[in-house]
Amino acid sequence: MSKAIESSGICKTFGDRQALKDITFDVNEGEIFGFIGPDGAGKTTLFRIISTLMLPDRGSMTILGLDSTKGYRKLRENIGYMPGSFSLYLDLSVEENLNFYASVFGTTVEENYELIRDIYSHIEPFRKRLAGRLSDGMKHQLALSCALIHKPRLLVLDEPTTGVDTVSRTEFWEMLRKLKQYDITIVVSTPYVDEAMNCDRVALIQDGKLMSVDKPQNIRDGFSRKLFSARAGDKYRLLLALRNYPATLSVFPFGDSIHVTFSEETPGRELSEHLLRAGIADAVISETKAGIEDRFLELMEKNE
Repeated sequence: MSKAIESSGICKTFGDRQALKDITFDVNEGEIFGFIGPDGAGKTTLFRIISTLMLPDRGSMTILGLDSTKGYRKLRENIGYMPGSFSLYLDLSVEENLNFYASVFGTTVEENYELIRDIYSHIEPFRKRLAGRLSDGMKHQLALSCALIHKPRLLVLDEPTTGVDTVSRTEFWEMLRKLKQYDITIVVSTPYVDEAMNCDRVALIQDGKLMSVDKPQNIRDGFSRKLFSARAGDKYRLLLALRNYPATLSVFPFGDSIHVTFSEETPGRELSEHLLRAGIADAVISETKAGIEDRFLELMEKNE
């Protein structure tokens, strides 16, 4: 399978902070490849290097068959980049922004309208409205339309769903999946671990290091311990009690429950007695299936 991106040993430092540490990965042509990690993990720095907007200090990267530093002029014709913060012209209308970006790449909206139809149709009724007066969801749709208008081979999206409501996030991922029919490779970052399942493969990144690169299901299946879900009326008291239990290996709040692992295969009478002494009589603890967030936290512990 042909590679859209091949990265080897990429490093980047700002002052005394190393933002990227030996980043090595590859992206297949035509796949949706996701980078999952919290703010400050290094996602934006890496995406600026992929988009040829920043040079690495060390390492090499090949994009669409070209060296990312020597072939940057040609690459920019084939990369669509949507930064994390809205960067279009606020004092131009929706259609003025789109026409401007099309003209920069020597094309027209009409020529590639079919490519952006599903996305742009949501905001086309507001084409005369200034970009600065759009809702956050509409701004994301306009930014994606502008990034696609020149029909790039590689689409780079830096946290495109941050600050967007759940419905708009779902619609956005549906739009991305439809783009695969045009043989566009999509590299996307997100702090939302649940969005990993929308990708063909994902890389978990923390503190400038890649912890795992694989298919989402394989990452979930890589969780190495038996995981339990714990619930009680007083969740905070239960959390403290589990943290103080000698056989507890890890414990994290997880929605309305608590995810916990133990050194023993299955918690028994000792745990029940420990919780009773802590004033918790209504605890319900059952085995549960690990998700990508559980695996992410486990890998973080191993890398500390």
